[in-house]
Amino acid sequence: MPSDPSTTTPPLTATPPVTAALPLTTTPPATATAPLTATAPLTVAPPATARRTRRSTASASTAARLTVEAAAAVRRPSAAELADAAGRTVPDVAGPDLLVLFSGINPSLYSAATGHHFARPGNRFWPALHGAGFTDRLLHPSEQHLLPALGLGITNVVSRPTARADELTPDDFVTGGTQLTERVARLSPRFLAVLGVTAYRAAFKIPKARMGLQPETIAGVPVWVLPNPSGLNAHFQLPALITEFAALRQAATNPTQAPPPSKS
Repeated sequence: MPSDPSTTTPPLTATPPVTAALPLTTTPPATATAPLTATAPLTVAPPATARRTRRSTASASTAARLTVEAAAAVRRPSAAELADAAGRTVPDVAGPDLLVLFSGINPSLYSAATGHHFARPGNRFWPALHGAGFTDRLLHPSEQHLLPALGLGITNVVSRPTARADELTPDDFVTGGTQLTERVARLSPRFLAVLGVTAYRAAFKIPKARMGLQPETIAGVPVWVLPNPSGLNAHFQLPALITEFAALRQAATNPTQAPPPSKS
């Protein structure tokens, strides 16, 4: 009996093509692109925070630009102008209700020529003032007019300018001490800060005075002696100056936390 062809070929139906292709449906396109959501962390900084960050950056940039512009606006005096400045004085920077009246030893010829206190390149007064938190940015000497609004003023023990402080005589200091006392009585700041212990000793005849808060007052005003910020004072580098200035700021803004006076 001859074989029936229809019964000998059923295996052809055992592997239908449609069924073999089914695995392709296990990785649908939508699922395959899911890892793109890994960039979600970009949303962790809300717009308000980003705006504040941009404003802070802009403020810092503006402050730096203002300082650079102020510096550029001041021309360095010539040798002839420095020589001519010997007979000039630098007006005090002062106002009412001062927290601190800073008193330098005497103006340099550079300051006398420019009309700005602590103007000589290399003087650390302005960086120390900023580093201690008295100012919110580094001011250029030509911006000294901004200080009274911050409760700060500047004067000098001796008004006569010199190339170096060691050119002053003992009589210069004694006379300067008397004049400084009169200014302090008139302005009545919360603190008088004398920048230079040697100058303080000579002006007020207190040979054993030390830095810091003094046991005596001047015209009823507490006195704080700070290091001389001149670049020639190698005993105090800027970080140490900032520490001393910061201690004064703490006392001026929190009088009840002022340290005890140093012993003369």
